[in-house]
Amino acid sequence: MPVKVSVIVPVYNPGIYIEDCISSLQRQSLPPDEFEAIFVDDGSTDETPARLDRLAAEDPRMRVIHQENSGWSGKPRNVGIAAARGEFVMFVDNDDYLGDEALERMYDYGVANGADVVVGKMAGKNRGVPVELFRRNHPRATVENAPLIDSLTPHKMFRREFLDRIGLRFPEGRRRLEDHVFVTEAYLRAENVSVLSDYVCYYHIRRDDASNAGFQRFDPVGYFKNLREALDVVERYTEPGAVRDRLFRRWLRVEMVERLRARRLLALPDDYRRELFAEIHKVVVERFGPGVAAGLQPTQQVVAALTAADRYDDVVAFAEWEAGVAPRATPTGVEWRDGALRVGFTAEYTSARKPMTFPEGAAHTPLADTPKNVEEAVAWVGAQTAARFGQATADLLLRERTSSAQYFQPVEFTRETVPAGDGGDGADGADGGESGEQMRLVLHATATVDPATLPGTGVWDAVVRVKLGGWTKECRLGPLPRASRPEPYAGIAGGRVVLPYWTEPHGNLSLDTAVKGKRIGLDGLRRTDVTVSGLRLSARLPLHTPDGTGVRLRFTSPRRTLEANATLTGATQGQGSLLESTLPATLPRGIWRVSLCLAPDAAEPRWTGLPFALRGGGGTMQVVPIPRPRGARKLLGRARRVLGAARRRVAPLVNGMNGRR
Repeated sequence: MPVKVSVIVPVYNPGIYIEDCISSLQRQSLPPDEFEAIFVDDGSTDETPARLDRLAAEDPRMRVIHQENSGWSGKPRNVGIAAARGEFVMFVDNDDYLGDEALERMYDYGVANGADVVVGKMAGKNRGVPVELFRRNHPRATVENAPLIDSLTPHKMFRREFLDRIGLRFPEGRRRLEDHVFVTEAYLRAENVSVLSDYVCYYHIRRDDASNAGFQRFDPVGYFKNLREALDVVERYTEPGAVRDRLFRRWLRVEMVERLRARRLLALPDDYRRELFAEIHKVVVERFGPGVAAGLQPTQQVVAALTAADRYDDVVAFAEWEAGVAPRATPTGVEWRDGALRVGFTAEYTSARKPMTFPEGAAHTPLADTPKNVEEAVAWVGAQTAARFGQATADLLLRERTSSAQYFQPVEFTRETVPAGDGGDGADGADGGESGEQMRLVLHATATVDPATLPGTGVWDAVVRVKLGGWTKECRLGPLPRASRPEPYAGIAGGRVVLPYWTEPHGNLSLDTAVKGKRIGLDGLRRTDVTVSGLRLSARLPLHTPDGTGVRLRFTSPRRTLEANATLTGATQGQGSLLESTLPATLPRGIWRVSLCLAPDAAEPRWTGLPFALRGGGGTMQVVPIPRPRGARKLLGRARRVLGAARRRVAPLVNGMNGRR
């Protein structure tokens, strides 16, 4: 059968970090005879070459090519393209890995949409990845109708005939940004690009030793020389105007302005900061017209203007002010409703940990001239943020804790301006302390979370993403003081048990879709909540379920185990669910422990013990406490006596110490 996909993996001294990559390739859902993996060993000096040779000997899907070190990833990828037999080629770095269905899903999506390039959803483990690009699927994406330019790493699927037809290959040698040159030209010359956003295809991993090539400090002169080559590609395949300015804006924003902002700049040594600033200043002056910076957000425009004017000290001072700006998201409610979680929250920005305030009645004004000083820059940013408040947005994402896969949740929100004195005591103004009426800019949002749509099981952290003025920032949803936290029940959604809970000690909202045992909360069931009438058992459970949810009960005695079907019926809001079951008529005399399986159709059903037992005999059943094992009462009494004696001995010492304080 023809090979559908050739996966090309450039390899250089990955050590143990290649194992996840290998495992993910071996787990692919695409049939074994429909894909191949080509590892191009670029002169590794560790144990990797021998490891890859053993792999190729054991697995016919895996091929290895050894070559002398070329200095960077461009040549190994080109060698892989030349050796590939697949209809598409997919580039994977040796310390990253794929989702189990990535190749199958991306190939099918690309074929269905006639794509030359397929961009699969990415997740970043301790590193950033594009977010807005993967808000939804884009079967026919372009640089004009989708933020494609936000993703310039090569970890995508390319039609091999397309690469051969236009003669596209990676620049080779010891250089940076070879992927920008390659991917930008692919975007601009492809007949179609498809973006798959409903499945995480690619996992970017930041190694524990932080030795990924992309995280190493670079030589600014060489880096920005290579960056100019990507700009050359844009100029070659676009006309002067809005589209070119929009594409150039990506490099100005991501590779230049963002490197000169807030903590990212301040964390660098001063001598390196100055060298970096000098090279960025050259590119900004040489290559970008006024239309490029004009489309940036206010804070970014300020940094770009100060950089173009060669005002290094003011860039650093602005970064020091901006380093104190952060979002805050406060939960206002968490409750189950119609099988979904309704999560309410407010969001606003803070400065120096105080609610940020802005001038009332501000009008939108372009940044006509470079600000005279940082105070003037801060005042202009504050005014423009207030004037653009109608464009502010709030999103809720759920981020899986282990893999960092994240998904947008449906959100409805409103915008409110609040006088600075209303709950904003000590608020820090964005106008640099100017006089005049001030207000806070607050977003009120409600997200609808359907846990049944979340893939797999695990812990999902609630993350709020706020766009306001010149900032797009994320924070956890929380914290809340313990006394004011809503405590929703666990619930059943999509055939699995889901628990909303607050993390300790921070008090942020998370969702556990693999919850089991006591964390479900059924140990709080009281005997008075359970009734037995004849063979009919009913119990009020602290659990949210859709009506008619089928579950199973298990009855265990020292000699025998029996099971019965049961049904959960959703009760009124906040009252839990009603469990109803017909007991087995064969329950003989004796004590029967009761366990509940909330997801009997799961691959591995889990049983949770309930805090009561049934006593059978004489044709009747009674609800009784769970009997303690023989001798447990005597042991407990002895432990209490020992503990009491210890307290009596320690008390005089503690009292004496307190008296000396």
